[in-house]
Amino acid sequence: MKKTALIYGLLALTMGTQAQTLVECQRAAEQNYPLIQRYGLIEKTTELTVANTQKGWLPQLSVMAQATYQSDVTSWPDEMKTMMAGMGVEMKGLKKDQYRVGIDASQTIYDGGAISSSKTIAREQGLMQVAQTQVDIYNVRRRVNEMYFSLLMLDEQIRMNKDLQTLLEGNERKLESMVKSGTAAGSDWQSVKAERLNAMQQMTSLESQRRMLYAVLSRFCGMEVRAVQKPNATMGSGTVNRPEMQLFDSQLRLADAQEKALDAAVKPRLGVFVQGFYGYPGYNMFEDMMKHEWSLNGMIGARLTWNIGALYTRKNDKAKIQFQRNMIENSRDVFLFNNSMEQLLQNENIARYRKLISADDEIISLRSAVRKAAESKLSHGIIDVNDLVREINSENAARIQKSVHEIEMLKEVFDNKYTTNN
Repeated sequence: MKKTALIYGLLALTMGTQAQTLVECQRAAEQNYPLIQRYGLIEKTTELTVANTQKGWLPQLSVMAQATYQSDVTSWPDEMKTMMAGMGVEMKGLKKDQYRVGIDASQTIYDGGAISSSKTIAREQGLMQVAQTQVDIYNVRRRVNEMYFSLLMLDEQIRMNKDLQTLLEGNERKLESMVKSGTAAGSDWQSVKAERLNAMQQMTSLESQRRMLYAVLSRFCGMEVRAVQKPNATMGSGTVNRPEMQLFDSQLRLADAQEKALDAAVKPRLGVFVQGFYGYPGYNMFEDMMKHEWSLNGMIGARLTWNIGALYTRKNDKAKIQFQRNMIENSRDVFLFNNSMEQLLQNENIARYRKLISADDEIISLRSAVRKAAESKLSHGIIDVNDLVREINSENAARIQKSVHEIEMLKEVFDNKYTTNN
């Protein structure tokens, strides 16, 4: 029973400390980043804009009410008034105070493609905002990379610090025995012990930095990150697949949609309309001049309009859109140029680190041999303990240097992946 419980305990501990990969941290950070919510907001805003634009095909209604008082109105000639008065007919004429309450309705039949162009522009603007959001979220990966590789570096430093402490502790015990046997001075043992305590202090600082960085990375990813692991150093193809490229394409498509809208602006519009009102005077003015009564009045018709004012600025508007295209293409060229320069520097750094790492193993082997020889010499009283400590530190520095080169090369490889996104 105890054995089974121990097995389950070990499994739980293993699962709890399972290392997160760099890709897992990147994906978690992107999903946890507050900017991710903008996708849904953009989609909803675009849908509402397109829906509102589509309502341009619905009948347009307006209700009006007005009351006016005029300085003069249409009236009968005096001769006619006199003649009609002789016949017993009173010619009142129009009243100067006039009133009407009515409704106007119009229906677009042909708009030259203006509504369709507006919907296309709204969709392209939404896609451009999505592309810009993708660019902003993609930048999260660089921040994750910085923290992730800093943790890998700290893990390596902590591992080597433990090895250093083990090595110093072994020599410390050996010197303690030599002091007891009278073959070494007490100051030699104290010197090695001081070096071990110094290494312990460094371990305390390193572990504190690691705890802090794990806390920050966990908060950034929205999940608890307890361990990291070295990713495989595989180079990408070098082809640039950054989200900025989709952003440039989206900006160009928006310019195309705006140019088509200019074509729609110079086309005529055709629609039908209905007007009706209740008031005084109505359309039958002669009858209203005879009797002052409110009446129902209506009108139906078709209207063709052509705003030729759009032709005045058409040439300049098209030139402005072409300049926008040129600026977008220029921005793309600048981005690709800077991107190629980054790749050039990163590839050169990767090649440099590979050469350094190839020499690190030999340096470590030599430093290890020298350190072992120093330990033997100390045992025979040929050198003092300061020489041994110096050789131990030199070997440890060589091991640290190799780990630094390896982690920095890995970081350059993944910085290159970030630069190209492949």
